[in-house]
Amino acid sequence: MGKPTGFLEYDRKDNGTITPAERIKNFCEFHPPLDEAERIEQGARCMNCGVPLCQSGMKLNGMYTGCPLHNLIPEWNDQIYSQHPAHALSRLLKANNFPEFTGRVCPALCEKACMCGLNDDAVTIRENELYIIETAYKEGYMKPGVPQIRSGRRVAVVGSGPAGLACADRLNRRGHLVDVFERDDRIGGLMMYGIPNMKLDKRVIFRRQKLMEQEGVTFRTGVNVGVDITAADLLKEYDAVVLCCGAKKPRPLAIPDADKIQGICYAVDFLKSTTKALLDAEEMDPAFGSDPMSIYSENSSDRTHLTFSSFSNGEYVSARDKNVVIVGGGDTGNDCVGTCIREGCRSVTQIEMMPCPPVTRLPSNPWPQWPRTLKTDYGQEEAICQFGRDPRIYETTVKEAHTTKNGRIKEIVTVKVKFEDRKMVEIPGTERTLKCDLLLIAAGFIGCQDYTADAFGVKRGARGTVLSGEGHYNTNVDKVFTAGDMHRGQSLVVWGIAEGRAAAREVDKYLMGYTTMSS
Repeated sequence: MGKPTGFLEYDRKDNGTITPAERIKNFCEFHPPLDEAERIEQGARCMNCGVPLCQSGMKLNGMYTGCPLHNLIPEWNDQIYSQHPAHALSRLLKANNFPEFTGRVCPALCEKACMCGLNDDAVTIRENELYIIETAYKEGYMKPGVPQIRSGRRVAVVGSGPAGLACADRLNRRGHLVDVFERDDRIGGLMMYGIPNMKLDKRVIFRRQKLMEQEGVTFRTGVNVGVDITAADLLKEYDAVVLCCGAKKPRPLAIPDADKIQGICYAVDFLKSTTKALLDAEEMDPAFGSDPMSIYSENSSDRTHLTFSSFSNGEYVSARDKNVVIVGGGDTGNDCVGTCIREGCRSVTQIEMMPCPPVTRLPSNPWPQWPRTLKTDYGQEEAICQFGRDPRIYETTVKEAHTTKNGRIKEIVTVKVKFEDRKMVEIPGTERTLKCDLLLIAAGFIGCQDYTADAFGVKRGARGTVLSGEGHYNTNVDKVFTAGDMHRGQSLVVWGIAEGRAAAREVDKYLMGYTTMSS
């Protein structure tokens, strides 16, 4: 460990946060980093426990705690304190292909299991991770690592989300020739078009794409496997195919004729339209730089870009001047709240069918379990600032949608619910009518979309995910593997990376008869 008494001497200090009133003026990231001296102190807080649960990635009481990637957290915290950035990077990259992604959007399962968090505040593990990788880019440590020897084996990775990218990165570094197929016009999957720019600056993805291309990975965007190219063609051309297409089939809302009503939209479609319009406008502006951290530089002009006005003439689903209702209380629903506010909505309400969580841990939810406590995220903070109230309404669902003569939604009827024998039951007499010009459905996903899975003939389970051998990533079809949300269901970026890494190891063993990759 770096400093044996560090956890006693230094308090936890998080990265800064730009105020809600200021940050809603644009779509920029809003957490200015600590300076180097402060970050060194945060690294010194790591206790280097005898049993570091922060890197355990284990399931307790139905939920995971600790890092699924088994990051070597105490080791790189020690290197931060010792001021060895290159060594810190080498330990970080040993377990995590893309710490610039997880350092921004991971809910930090590691911190929930940090020993310091038992009686005090946990170590700032996620922000320490982000500091290491951003320092590495700034100092030029992140250079292309082109394999010296190529195996001659060719692999097609279908999907460029975190699982697809991690799988492609590992297989390429092993020496295989990797082509990544992406149906959208830009890579990244839901990291590109499902997570808003203020949460994950898209320049972070573009920067990594450029590095991977220099290392030999080929990206084929705008190619919809199963439509533009057949499964048979891929299986003929490549030695292995890895399906990492995500779990993008949205859970529908039980409203009669919802698909015929104008103004009802799935959350991911809404978020995608906003991000795409924003990027299409900004890519034409040469003043918008390539460094995602430049927005925090002195006299930076970057924050004058990525504003609502910069793309307001584009084609996208707009929340401007609308009363917006969002169904779903998770991260995607929160992202919709923040996006609607930046677009200038008239009001925003977020409906959640589950009860409001407790403010503090219950005795039945002890450390190091994942804390089932109330979390007020950035979108809700901004709604409180903008409209003077928390947008969330708990134990409620949408019962009906009323429309204008033209078939556009104008209001909804909500009803309170409760759970009896694990079934949701409406409470009579609790109906309430809300104005609604835009209804966004952020109720989760029910598995992968049918057409690609059907094209390859892979079996799927009851949850709509592609089945594999137990503890493995091979499907029922020879040469075809799967990973990520398509395999495990809707999950986190960190789990996508973990699955992509594990699948790459299995593919390598399939191609070579053995593997030198670590598990």
